[in-house]
Amino acid sequence: MANHKSAIKRIRQNSKRRVHNRLFRNRVRTLVKKARVMIQSKDVNDAKEATRIAIRDLDMAASRGTIHPNNAARRKSRLMKQLAALEAKSK
Repeated sequence: MANHKSAIKRIRQNSKRRVHNRLFRNRVRTLVKKARVMIQSKDVNDAKEATRIAIRDLDMAASRGTIHPNNAARRKSRLMKQLAALEAKSK
């Protein structure tokens, strides 16, 4: 256990931030999973909307520092690639 006041405060801050960041990380994972499911369901309009929502939350998590910006960019790129393939198939 920490002995200094500053270290005790840092432990409190870290635990609060960990819980807060976990909420955003789990939300992003859920929305990305929903987008992938919608892409696999072959419904272009629903897939576009789900992908748009997932990308918005990925950007938000990256701007807050919850996930690394490159991690968000990679996930967005993969989602857009899958969506583009679905759109190409549907035409």
